Amino acid sequence: MGKIVIDPVTRIEGHLKMECVVENGVVKDARATGNLFRGLEIILRGRDPRDAQIITQRICGVCPQSHGIAATLNLDSAFGIADKVPDNGRILRNLIHGAHVAQDHVLHFYHLAALDYVNVADVASYEGNDTELNSVKDFINRGALEPFMPRYEGDYRLPPEVNQMAVAHYVRALEIRRIGHEAVSIFGGKIPHSVGVVPGGVTSVPTTDSIMAYIWKVKILQDFINNVYIPDVLAVAGAYMDYAGIGVGCKNLLSYGMYDLDGTSPDYTTRERLFKQGTVSADLKPQPLKTDKITEHVRHSWYEDATSDRHPSRGDTKPQYGKKDAYSWAKAPRYGGQVYEVGPLARVAVTYAKGDPRMKEMVEGALQQLKATPAALFSVLGRHLARALSAKFIADSLADWALQLKIGQPAYVEYELPEEAMGMGIVEGSRGALGHWVEIKDKKIANYQAVVPTTWNISPMDDQGQHGPIEQALIGTKVRDEKNPFEIVRIIRSFDPCLACSIHVVTPKGRDLGKFRVV
Repeated sequence: MGKIVIDPVTRIEGHLKMECVVENGVVKDARATGNLFRGLEIILRGRDPRDAQIITQRICGVCPQSHGIAATLNLDSAFGIADKVPDNGRILRNLIHGAHVAQDHVLHFYHLAALDYVNVADVASYEGNDTELNSVKDFINRGALEPFMPRYEGDYRLPPEVNQMAVAHYVRALEIRRIGHEAVSIFGGKIPHSVGVVPGGVTSVPTTDSIMAYIWKVKILQDFINNVYIPDVLAVAGAYMDYAGIGVGCKNLLSYGMYDLDGTSPDYTTRERLFKQGTVSADLKPQPLKTDKITEHVRHSWYEDATSDRHPSRGDTKPQYGKKDAYSWAKAPRYGGQVYEVGPLARVAVTYAKGDPRMKEMVEGALQQLKATPAALFSVLGRHLARALSAKFIADSLADWALQLKIGQPAYVEYELPEEAMGMGIVEGSRGALGHWVEIKDKKIANYQAVVPTTWNISPMDDQGQHGPIEQALIGTKVRDEKNPFEIVRIIRSFDPCLACSIHVVTPKGRDLGKFRVV
């Protein structure tokens, strides 16, 4: 029996350590360690509640829009205006968040996960006129292999022409991400850390020019997703169908739903959304979402045990580094005491299980092409496929939403800051179910808790000793070579973990303004 330690896991956002105990080539135990303590909940205490949608975006430099949306929904709830946001405000939030999530899925597949299956070295033999491929070939010939190397070497199976085209798409995807960010900025003001989404709605005012500029950019994004991203995912899936049975995990899926189609209900758990709210398990029978069933456990996390097994509205953040039996800064969120996976797979599966006709057509069409059953969704391949379908589901909706904007109509509603209130904001980030909870006293934040998607997925064991989703997905995995455990990182990256991203401040010419090290 031996131990494989991967620290850090590369090509993810943030700092994750993974330890796997391996016996006879099979993972017998796994532990995921979140290596950084952020303490944003502590920073928010005592502040004006309206600071929340600005500060919480600093939780992540990759998915700040999701935190901005969750925080504003949270404050809308606390301020009693959740059902009063004008349609323009609701739609603009969808447009800002939608373009961001769609390009984020492109980022994950091409720039983080695809290199597990695509052999960049094949490009060295390329003879042709493709600009992107020749640029990569030039890098390789000059020995400048970053960011493609170093890496664990996989069992590369794609035909040379498919492999080379995937590398070209890697380069093209960088431009697509830029265009996606530009679309976000049209209504959000800037990216990352936009200022356009606020309690009560959105600060920007739609015009004919801004609507048409947005539609033009999302059409480019939509074309790439439909004609490049999804075909590439299906090509990888066709070559790696054994991964439709690898990395299965807990088979419990949770979605908060996202993209409000109607803002008349103050209850986010039942509000009509593009992606549906609820849970499913292996039988794919949907169950309603009950947020009162959410708790966070800390027995194996570096927090005081007295704060364990609490609903987030009553949660607390009291660090206790070095605590016995603890091994992560991540808490262990649970739903009804059970382990649940969140992410694109969860929201696609819940929306599919609830009978959305467009989602059913997409899922069943993809499974038919792969000659697979819905059971294959619970796997490494299922997560990649669901992420691509999630991107398509979003991108195919954005232009229609933009055309629903009414020029000259308000996108914001006035409100009064309450003396005391409780709030909850739930939405889907790129990586899954994202919830913010706030308690306000004397018009200040008394308590703020954010339960983020990756906390669900990389959670350590809970108070009952149940492993988290990624840990469960790894246990039972066969590892061909313990010195080259590519199977392990493929499983981890299929979840698209995002733990904590650095924020860099530089001058326009790239000169560092300052460096700070906390010890």
